[in-house]
Amino acid sequence: MSHEPLVLGIETSCDETGIALVRGRTLLFDAVASSVDEQARFGGVVPEVASRAHLEAFDATLDRATTEAGVSLSDVDAIAVTSGPGLVGALLVGVSAAEGLAVALDRPIYGVNHLAAHVAVDRLVHGDIPEPAIALLVSGGHTSLLRVDDVTLDVTPLGATLDDAAGEAFDKVARLLGLPFPGGPHIDRVAHDGDPSSIDFPRGLTSPRDDAEHRLDFSFSGLKTAVVRWLRAQEEAGAEIRTADVAAAFQEAVADVLVTKALRACEDSGIGTLIVGGVVAANSRLRAMLGQQADHLDVRIPPPSLCTDNGAMVAALGAALVERGRAPSAPGIGADSSLPVHEIVVAAGFTSQARVSSKGE
Repeated sequence: MSHEPLVLGIETSCDETGIALVRGRTLLFDAVASSVDEQARFGGVVPEVASRAHLEAFDATLDRATTEAGVSLSDVDAIAVTSGPGLVGALLVGVSAAEGLAVALDRPIYGVNHLAAHVAVDRLVHGDIPEPAIALLVSGGHTSLLRVDDVTLDVTPLGATLDDAAGEAFDKVARLLGLPFPGGPHIDRVAHDGDPSSIDFPRGLTSPRDDAEHRLDFSFSGLKTAVVRWLRAQEEAGAEIRTADVAAAFQEAVADVLVTKALRACEDSGIGTLIVGGVVAANSRLRAMLGQQADHLDVRIPPPSLCTDNGAMVAALGAALVERGRAPSAPGIGADSSLPVHEIVVAAGFTSQARVSSKGE
């Protein structure tokens, strides 16, 4: 195997079929087929629809990835696939395909953690990840703060959402405002014409009394409820509702909480590198606020195309695992919808008894 391994990455945790090829720290091609338009008909992701879409899109997406990357499957040194967390049916499509390819090609397979992959993708943009680093992950289903001592071996949760993730809050508020699914990009677009200071929405778990128990945790359910109550009050009063102002004020509240908590994590740990990943990391206000308030830190944010779920992030983590000599998974890795972030590589099977922990125990 060459010094820089060629890794095929497969991602099917939710509604995007992502297949990519990475050589070391270089992305050769990232192919994505999304079922978001079909999901939009239902106002959210329907697991059965997502699973069927993965099945229908997989072969064509794989062919496109290898063709555009200029490689054949026989050139691949290893295969990495998201084993969790995510929608079980969707995950199983990718895992089953990856295991079939691993057997046919006689290549090692790594069943990897989706959240750790969101951190690892930064290797493709900014080079080696400084260790330790703090990671802020903000996706549709997860909002987490992590300490990353080794993205292939040692990731420690510092804080997480107690209810709605940031992405879920964007989707729910967008629905209230009559905006399409997924809500994040549409709220971001509309908010550009609004006044973020027009409405004082709450910032969950940021008061001094929250420091002891929830200093680095998140809560966006109360913010969503505050938007509902504000809209209802305006309607009852017959007052004009400016969608742009509501979107801007809501977005400001979310970004404020995310930045506040991320800065706290860096300050508490004395770590000067902050990696931001997940689909909400594409939000323009979050990026701007980090630029304003975290200019004393080394803030690493991938381009928006690598913030969404994609095969590149899975392949990036797979390449790092190969480079560092981590043991691959055994056959029968399965899927785990609630795979904890500290379990970076799955050994085999569906239960925790058959996994390799992040400490290699």
